[in-house]
Amino acid sequence: MKIKFLLMLTCLVVFFNACSKDDNEAAVALETPIANAPKDVNDSGFKAKWNYVSNSKSYLLDVSTTENFETFVTNYNSKEVTDLNEVVVGLTGGTQYYYRVRAKTDTEISGYSNVISVVTTGTSNIPEDPAFLKIKANKLANPFFVGMAVKASQLTNGSGYDIILKNEFSSISAEYEMKMDPISTASGVYNWTAADKIVAYGNTNGINVHGHALVWHNAVPQWLKDFSGTDAEFKAEVKKYITDVVTHYAGKVKSWDVVNEAADDNSGNMRNTIFLQRMGPNYIKDCFQWARDAANAAGDTNLLLFYNDYATSTNIPKQNKVFSIVDDLKASNLINGLGFQMHNTYLSPTKAQIETDFNKAVAKGLKIHVSELDIQVNPTNDISTFTNERRLAQKEKYKEMVKIYNALPPANKYALTIWGMKDNESWIPYSTDLNHVGNDWPLLYDANFVIKSSHTGFLEGLD
Repeated sequence: MKIKFLLMLTCLVVFFNACSKDDNEAAVALETPIANAPKDVNDSGFKAKWNYVSNSKSYLLDVSTTENFETFVTNYNSKEVTDLNEVVVGLTGGTQYYYRVRAKTDTEISGYSNVISVVTTGTSNIPEDPAFLKIKANKLANPFFVGMAVKASQLTNGSGYDIILKNEFSSISAEYEMKMDPISTASGVYNWTAADKIVAYGNTNGINVHGHALVWHNAVPQWLKDFSGTDAEFKAEVKKYITDVVTHYAGKVKSWDVVNEAADDNSGNMRNTIFLQRMGPNYIKDCFQWARDAANAAGDTNLLLFYNDYATSTNIPKQNKVFSIVDDLKASNLINGLGFQMHNTYLSPTKAQIETDFNKAVAKGLKIHVSELDIQVNPTNDISTFTNERRLAQKEKYKEMVKIYNALPPANKYALTIWGMKDNESWIPYSTDLNHVGNDWPLLYDANFVIKSSHTGFLEGLD
């Protein structure tokens, strides 16, 4: 009898434990998988990969040529896979594809993973579109300036740069020659030669001129670095410089980056520059006020004033700091727009990250200038030549960037500026600032002024 009782008790314990386990399993929702970057990309396929999901028995893989999965590649509409990867085959070379995955049990299917984009290698044999960028942009219902960073030495009549600029671009920014260091040679002494040439070129040819930049910690002239006067006297020198430059170009330069890169990369605080140290935490507002006062005094009441910075789409503490700077300037009605540098790679930032960043500026009523766009294809130095895969991935990233910008409300558009003309003259390769150890091909034209697939991608982004 005792043994029988113990057996019954044991059965009950096992039964209740099993019920409890079943209940707990039922209570845990099936997690959504995370899709990873593809491997082994070739002309006709690639290996799709994703992370393991607890309790899943299999995975459902979708592959499409459209990001919203309106259609599916044959055999890849919820294809059931029991591994954590699948070799996708039967694709077309030189073509953009997208994939996503869901986890599956006997009774449950998870939500969709993130969407991964991949471009097969090879060529689609479609020639590059030779249309001029500004011509197509000007035909938009809500056009915007298509810009290019330039050097004064490039602006010789009939040069390759000159021909492309006049045909393709409606705005120019000085790459370096309108910063404080090359212009200000001593207190109240200015070398206008290169900057004047750039401004005159734009004005003569009906091309908008964006001024870059009045205050930047990496372009402080030596005489100001060594300035031995009081902090108040240092501040007066900066005010005099801003006032004189804005006055000199009143009516000729339509917009200025007043302060460039004042937010720290790591702390979400102000960058510890000579301007912060000697002028105090309100120096940005002071600089904007001086620029506005100088423009108004010169009768240039339409001058647009921008704050300009980089890496805000992926660095959220920095993004928050930039928008706190913007809020302070807006409270005094001193700022018109925000410059997003966008020195991007073919992998980052994501579309969602860029849109989130831009939408914050839209919500604050700011004009948006994509001020320094280039797209690296070799950020980790894993290729020694410009491969077809990276060429097409770069094309898609330029297309994505332009589509995002073109979708902005009309009142928030200003210009989309490419940071340089030819790959071999870009600042990206071997950049010590970026720790970029190898070569790269980040722009719209090759070393021989020939348009690349990135140029076609820009045009496609305007559709």
